[in-house]
Amino acid sequence: MRRVALRNLAAHKVRLVLTLLSVVLGTAFISGSFVFTDTLQRTFDGIFANEAKGVDVRLSPEERQSPGIPQDVADRVAAMDGVRTVAPGIEGSVVLLDPTGKKAIQTGGAPSWGQAYMPPDRAVAEPDPFVAGTPPAEPGQIALNSGAAERAGLSLGQTTKVLVPSHGGPIDVTLTGIYAPPSDTGGFIGVQFSEAQARELFTDGSHVAYLDIDAADGTSADTLRDRLSMLYPDYKAQNGDQVRAEMAAEISEALNFLNYFLLAFGAIALIVGTFIIYNTFSMLVAQRLRELALLRAVGASSGQVGRSVVGEALIVGILGSILGLLAGIALAYGLAAVLNTFDLGLPTGRMTVLPRTVLVAFLVGLLVTVVSAYAPARRASRIPPVQAMREEFASAGDSLRKRTIAGVMLGVVGVVLVVLGARNTGGGAAAIVGVGALGLILAVLFASPALSRPVLAGLGWLIRPFGSVGRMARNNAIRNPRRTAATAFALTLGLMLVTAIGMLGESAKVSISRLVDQGIEADYVLAGPPMMGVPLGASVAVREQVPEAAQVVGLRGVALKIDGDDEFGTSPDGPLDQVVNIEMVGGAPTLGDSEILLGADEAEQHGVGPGDRLAVTTMDGTEVPLTVSGVYADSPVLGPLLVPSGVYEKAMPVSMRTDAAVLIKGRPGADLTTMRADLERATEEFVIVQVQDREEFKGENAKQINNMLAILYGLLALAVVIAVLGIVNTLALSVVERRREIGMLRAVGTQRSQVRRTIYLESMLIAVFGALVGAVLGLGLGVGFLRTLRDLGLDRIAVPWDQLVYMLIGSAVVGVLAALWPAVRAARTPPLAAIADV
Repeated sequence: MRRVALRNLAAHKVRLVLTLLSVVLGTAFISGSFVFTDTLQRTFDGIFANEAKGVDVRLSPEERQSPGIPQDVADRVAAMDGVRTVAPGIEGSVVLLDPTGKKAIQTGGAPSWGQAYMPPDRAVAEPDPFVAGTPPAEPGQIALNSGAAERAGLSLGQTTKVLVPSHGGPIDVTLTGIYAPPSDTGGFIGVQFSEAQARELFTDGSHVAYLDIDAADGTSADTLRDRLSMLYPDYKAQNGDQVRAEMAAEISEALNFLNYFLLAFGAIALIVGTFIIYNTFSMLVAQRLRELALLRAVGASSGQVGRSVVGEALIVGILGSILGLLAGIALAYGLAAVLNTFDLGLPTGRMTVLPRTVLVAFLVGLLVTVVSAYAPARRASRIPPVQAMREEFASAGDSLRKRTIAGVMLGVVGVVLVVLGARNTGGGAAAIVGVGALGLILAVLFASPALSRPVLAGLGWLIRPFGSVGRMARNNAIRNPRRTAATAFALTLGLMLVTAIGMLGESAKVSISRLVDQGIEADYVLAGPPMMGVPLGASVAVREQVPEAAQVVGLRGVALKIDGDDEFGTSPDGPLDQVVNIEMVGGAPTLGDSEILLGADEAEQHGVGPGDRLAVTTMDGTEVPLTVSGVYADSPVLGPLLVPSGVYEKAMPVSMRTDAAVLIKGRPGADLTTMRADLERATEEFVIVQVQDREEFKGENAKQINNMLAILYGLLALAVVIAVLGIVNTLALSVVERRREIGMLRAVGTQRSQVRRTIYLESMLIAVFGALVGAVLGLGLGVGFLRTLRDLGLDRIAVPWDQLVYMLIGSAVVGVLAALWPAVRAARTPPLAAIADV
């Protein structure tokens, strides 16, 4: 029986290749995800292996957004017994400009960091070696890592500018030295300043980011760490190994999210592939009934027959796993190359293939194929020999009644859960909708054979112009509803997700547009990079240089705690009445030095209203008592709370102070075109700042959403490709199955072009059926999920109708393209030889 399985695979090489592709593509995505993230993890581990090297103890705040370590604490630590040296950590975000001072050096998402240079006699951590020039010794001098110097086209002695977002305007600097960090890849920019200038740029003069401590002879690092933990319980005292482990854990957590994200799409592709493989083996068993019955008649047991089918699946699984693993490694290489081409700032290194990745690839490949082939193998083992030798097809006539009833019941449960979940918001509601979505997907899986008949009959009008050829194609699609449904379901699943994601993107764009139209009254907005914001000096320059600007208000993010809960609110640096529409629920929209404004949900959560006292706590534990001056209707523009500038300055360290956006309102009668030109001149030196009107601001947000959708669609494309391969495979096997029928049609006068057209139209109907069901399912689930996101500002549900129309037309085209090879094969069927087949 093993030889039978091997010879059967060898005799049908094209079928083997198409089935293998379904396994290879899904397995490649899974293994490629592991290889890519494992490679990043190993590279980052190598980078952080040198972090805090030579440091015995690092004393740092518990929260990164706290003001830091007070200078008096640094002085007391330096005076402790057992301490040899204390080096302050002084650092912050910077933007390096090119030699012309008019263009920012892009990092592609990698850090662009400024820090204080510590001479060897004061440094605790092992210093980076200088490969050229000398370290910065006075204000106006900088040193760069070699990668940044090369990227910026800077050489020793050249002058340029550095923009510090938390400071004023760009700083004129001269490059005096180039150093070589242990790992200098991925677009990282490290700018070293003299200690005096770094303190001026990144601190308030009384705090530093952290302290690196060198223990004196006779004092162990762990002993000193434990002493510091007891003396300063509000701070973290860690040895060098713990600092590196914490950084590695943070990176690992971020990479795990990326890995899960990629694996989710790999799983979708594998699920689609599972149905393709199941459909393939079901058709193979149906076509080989006589062959299998003959094996039974000559003495093969039912178990041997079943095992031969499973054996074929096992061989396909092994080959698919091997090829999928190799393709996954190639995919990881390709992904890394694409990311480097787009300059996304990721570190590069030799690809890492862990034993776990190999094991997962084989387990997934084997599990998918064997599980998919189990039901057809079981059916094959139960074939009565004599009866099977009289039948041409056995699977088409089975009753769909039980399956349809199960599908209807699952559909009812799924709809109820989606409706219940959509009535609420938050993660719990989304989970309920998710369970309902699973129920609806299973409902479609079970009920689609019965559903395919009326739907395909209704779609018959699409091919009515083709006359009898069209009717024959429709009848072929309806004749075996199980096969049609299984083929279409792969496309249904992929296009369901495309539709739901498209609704999410369209609704987000409409909600943002409405939010800007109704929430922002400013004429212009100053915007910066998403992770950096607008440099503080930009709003100052506008106030000083643009007389037409009546109000210039920077919106700054602030991190606080209320009743132990982390909150992220907004601190405006001016009155909001002319730039933002605030709908007050109670109280007044005033914001005095000791007042706070709360959103309606935030006020309800903490049980306070206008006139009540509310204590907020900064990230370093400082309590600030405030009075609630008013409560406003929830607004994503303002966030859950508004605090005055005094609270912002207490809560946020200098190195993190930037404007998220600057809103500008012109004076009555001001020429907005002239005002825009003045704004662009005033902010010209802040090269990362964009001047946008409200329409441009909406367009920029829409562009970011479209970029996100493009990534998601690209990942979903794998599932759609597998679905198309499934259509090709099914049609190819269908041609073999209907060989005698096609031969008879050719014998009675049907032309080759008519045979080809029949296959094209049948494939088109199956593809459109799958796309139509997927679109309807995606619309329902999209509405359900979007309703759970109302509290995040997505309060408008929009449907991308043009995208749906293009998707249905594209599905029809894909159906025709998928049928090209099977149709040609069918048209070449020799009539007499086909009729003579027994």
